[in-house]
Parts: sequence; C-alpha cells; structure tokens
Amino acid sequence: MSIVDALLRSEEPSIRWRVRTRVLGEPTDGKAVRRLREEIRKSPRVHQLLSARDADGRITNPKQVYAKWRGAHWVLAALADLGYPPGDESLHPLRDQVLRRWLRDVEVPLVQGRYRRCASQQGNALRYLTTLGLLDDADAGTLAERLVKWQWPDGGWNCDRNPTAQSSSFMETLLPMRGLARHEAKAAERAAEVFLARRLAWRRSTGALIHPDFTRLHHPLYWHYDVLGGLVGMVEVGTIGDPRCADALDLLAAKRLPDGGWPAEKVYATRAGDPLDWGASGSQRANEWVTADALAVLTAAGRLS
Repeated sequence: MSIVDALLRSEEPSIRWRVRTRVLGEPTDGKAVRRLREEIRKSPRVHQLLSARDADGRITNPKQVYAKWRGAHWVLAALADLGYPPGDESLHPLRDQVLRRWLRDVEVPLVQGRYRRCASQQGNALRYLTTLGLLDDADAGTLAERLVKWQWPDGGWNCDRNPTAQSSSFMETLLPMRGLARHEAKAAERAAEVFLARRLAWRRSTGALIHPDFTRLHHPLYWHYDVLGGLVGMVEVGTIGDPRCADALDLLAAKRLPDGGWPAEKVYATRAGDPLDWGASGSQRANEWVTADALAVLTAAGRLS
C-alpha cells in the first residue's frame, strides 16, 4: 500500500482532506471535498477543540486568547489547519475575542528605525480568520496595514528590542508572510526574501545552519519555524519554484522513512499541555500530519508525480 493510499484510509478526515486537495489536486469546491469538510466539522478533534466554549460561544477559560494552546487564538488556528469549513457564524464570538485583542491600540516600540513587534500574533490571526471565512474587508485591511507598517527593511519582522538586532526573525516572519499572501502579495513576497536569501535554513555569511531545530520536523509548529513550515509558506506565496528552495527540498526528501512517511522529530505541544494528541513522534516513526504536508510541498515543487 502506498503512503498516499494509507493516508486516504486515515481515521482523521483532516488528513484525507489535505491529501485529496493538496496532493491529489481535487477541487476544493467539489461536492466530495465539501462532504469531507463537513465530516471535519463533526470530528472528535474539532469537538474537543470547541468544547471549552461557554454559553455565549466564547472561550473564557483560559481567560487570555493567546494562552498556549487552549486560548481562542490557538483554537481558531487549529481549526483553519484542520480544514474546518469556512463561514461558520457560530465561530463569530471567538473571532470577536481575537480581534479585540489584536486590533486594540498599542504602542509599538520603534528602535533604530525598526518596529519591534511580535507580528506572528497578528499575522497568524490574519491567516486563520481569512482561511475560516470570518474576516470582513475592513478588519482584514486593518491587520494587513499594521503588518506592512511594522515590516522591516529586509522584508520581515522582529520583536527583539536590542538596538543591535538588524535582521528579521524567522519565527516572527513566517506567519505574517502567510497571512499577507492573500491580502498584500508584494509585502508577502518581500517577506519570502528573508527565507529565500538564507535558503530557508542557512546563514548568508557562512553557509552554516542557523539553528538545529530548523532542520527538524515538528507538528504542530505553532509560532516556531522549521524547513517544512518554511516550504509550506513558499507554496502559499508562490515561490516554491525558486531555486533557493532546492536545499530545503533536498533535506525534506532525505528525511523520508522506509515506509514512505515523514516523522515528527520534535514536539512543541507538550511544553504547554496541548489537549490534543497529534500522533507519533520520534525520528523513526511516521507522523500523518507531517507526512501529508511533506507530500503536498513536494507535489507543489514538482518533485512527486
């Protein structure tokens, strides 16, 4: 049985949705895919994510929307990644919680001509609210406008207030880039250069690896970075065909296991008690979520027939 056949038999409808739409290229608006997304809506994983809503449809325990990994911010991000069907009005209370947090007026430090802001927060909100069909043009425009205003000269973002910090952070740039891809294409392409200039994981100056975790595969990635997450971003921005992605694609292909899958080599979820089980971890065991994303990236890059 091929790995694709195995994933299409997964108990997780979200895995089947990813493979059918991102690997096999089925139309996202087709009847079969729409039925599959309804299955996702009713799945145990989604039920568990939304079980903390109160009578008003909000998540108030934990109180903070950014509480890892149970706050409204992370719940909506997970729903978007799972393929939850867009336009569900029952999610409006969660959306409103998030927007109240990320659209409120705050003073962003300006140090050495660069805004120091954890833009992954607004960037992720722009990404998942757009994906879930919960964002009107006005709020989308406000989030995008702020991200563009805070964008550094090299194209990315960084919250480091040290005046010597002059380069954007990979972790603070990936999610804003993905969020802007469907709203401000030029700004997203500028952000992509932060990664492409470094071949997605290696220093421009010496060619050395920037950080060991960048070459390890994870799921969920949350606000962190690895080469697979970077390549997913390149697909969304439309730069996966750039020759500077080649080394990261080679690295990803080399991590394929004998059974055809890819591992989740490291897990961030347990640090803050993610209530969900995201499958196998360890360098020798295939993880369905990582495998589905790896196949999608390699397909988009023309490396799989």
